[in-house]
Amino acid sequence: MLPQANAEVDRLMADASRMAVPLTAGQATGLLALLDHLAEWNNRVNLTAIRDRGEMILKHLLDSLSVAPYVSGPTAIDVGTGAGFPGLPLAVVRPDVHFVLIDGTAKKLAFVSHAATVLGLANVEVVHVRAEDYRPAEKANVVLSRALGSLALFAERAGHLVAPGGELLAMKGRLPSDEIAALKGGWHVQEAPRLTIPGLDQERHLVRLARGR
Repeated sequence: MLPQANAEVDRLMADASRMAVPLTAGQATGLLALLDHLAEWNNRVNLTAIRDRGEMILKHLLDSLSVAPYVSGPTAIDVGTGAGFPGLPLAVVRPDVHFVLIDGTAKKLAFVSHAATVLGLANVEVVHVRAEDYRPAEKANVVLSRALGSLALFAERAGHLVAPGGELLAMKGRLPSDEIAALKGGWHVQEAPRLTIPGLDQERHLVRLARGR
């Protein structure tokens, strides 16, 4: 491995550790390889507007990994996964969890399927479907998203995917107080921890929603 590549692996491992997400060197290498494939595909298919390597590490990898401590199995569904975030990075660091990545855009899921295959992620399932139309055989303990609109919309479109006792995890920037106030259908906020992502000078929160009290 080239010295520059070694430094990138070391830096990713250090930053992830600061978020209480320990990485092996192999996992860090796999995560960076994911970005290599993303950049290659992005030259042919518009998958993401973020093209700077440092920004990709920060906003695709570290941002995704920040929620790893809140993910539990046996199954997690990533709604509106796009090019595979946060689902693919989470699948790398949580091999004990079966991840179902769903989206309505086929060209993005083609990349997600490719990436899961080349990275050897046997715990990833890719489904081309909109959340509101998805009817899995088994519901998930965790249903998460970072790109599905308001909390009320997320609950409306994906709430039926949550198993009894499970939760919705919504990745947000600033704490969305207005969205929290607009929740209905029995959904309430269990907690909304602020996430600290090394190098990111922006607010990030994770809103954890459960049904009933």
